[in-house]
Amino acid sequence: MIKYYTTFFLFWFTLSILAQEVKIDNLGKNLTFTGTEVIENDDDYDSTGQLVLSGYVSSYYAYYNDSVGTGNYQKLPTTAPYSDKFGLNIVQLGGVYTSDNFRGIFTFQIGDIPQSAWSSQYNMIQEANAGYKIIDKLWFDIGFFRTHIGLESIQPRENIASSIASTTYFEPYFLSGAKLTYQFNKKIALQANVFNSFNTFVETNKNKAVGLSAVINPNDKLSITINTITCDESPEDFPRPQQRLYNNLYMVYRSDKIDIGAEYNFGLQQNSQLTDTTKTAYMHSALFALKYKFNKKYAVYGREEFFTDPDEILTGPIQNSHHELVGMDIIGTTLGVEVKPIENSYVRLEGRTLHTKTNEDIFLVNHKNTNHREEVIFSVGVWF
Repeated sequence: MIKYYTTFFLFWFTLSILAQEVKIDNLGKNLTFTGTEVIENDDDYDSTGQLVLSGYVSSYYAYYNDSVGTGNYQKLPTTAPYSDKFGLNIVQLGGVYTSDNFRGIFTFQIGDIPQSAWSSQYNMIQEANAGYKIIDKLWFDIGFFRTHIGLESIQPRENIASSIASTTYFEPYFLSGAKLTYQFNKKIALQANVFNSFNTFVETNKNKAVGLSAVINPNDKLSITINTITCDESPEDFPRPQQRLYNNLYMVYRSDKIDIGAEYNFGLQQNSQLTDTTKTAYMHSALFALKYKFNKKYAVYGREEFFTDPDEILTGPIQNSHHELVGMDIIGTTLGVEVKPIENSYVRLEGRTLHTKTNEDIFLVNHKNTNHREEVIFSVGVWF
């Protein structure tokens, strides 16, 4: 035992002497084991670069008459996915870096929206991408993106209503890939993009999703966006190709008194009809939202939504109470009021009614199958 103590003492005595010599010979140097550095990081930074940090919190209370049971998500869950519960829609922190020739963005998130509607593998990442300017007005970006498809965002603060329309629910929320964007001027921008898949960060097969986008701003109040994306999401061993083409058109008009948003979608997919799997299936959807602002603090809003996907291109298998595949056809109406105590906040109270076709009794009210649902959402949000 004495031998072990003696060896231990000599070991630390030798280290202390070496440490003193190193400290003398290497004043000002960091000798922490930091890993291999084949290429030394330059401490100089682009003087044109600017980093802006931001945060957002959205909380809610919601009630649905759909009997899904305590602790279960409501059907079509995104914002306010739980009934009769105080919840946290989202807490997010992010940063945007911009310079003359490089840019990047990251946003981390937690809350009920990420849990109910986001990627299971990268649940806390809302977006994270970086890009550089190839030539003047031409940018290349790569990484994880929030969707560019559709009028509504998963962030309630960016939408007229707090709830998400059915057409938004079945659109891509997030994509991973690369974008090539050319900004002709303040009024016109074009983009070509390629992604791993349709509404996923992780590749599902050997196929890629490719698309084109155009943004036209005729004036400061009006913006028109056109998106198209094509992909094949079928398993690699599927006997026939199921090439999908999804077209999205939306318009935003903003003025001192009125905000208007309108969207229309048309999609098709090869070899996908429920009654004949060798024929092409079709779907289409639309929404119209309007907000009237009495002043900077008080407003009322409404939204009409329409979604039909009879062959389940986007919805996946939908069964009625008789276990029949019925696709999905939804009509919805939303009405609400909004108060903004400060500019970067909102307090909203809204109600919505959803109806499906008679044979599409996908909701359960008072433990009985039905084709309609009512809901009420109270939400509060603030950002900085």
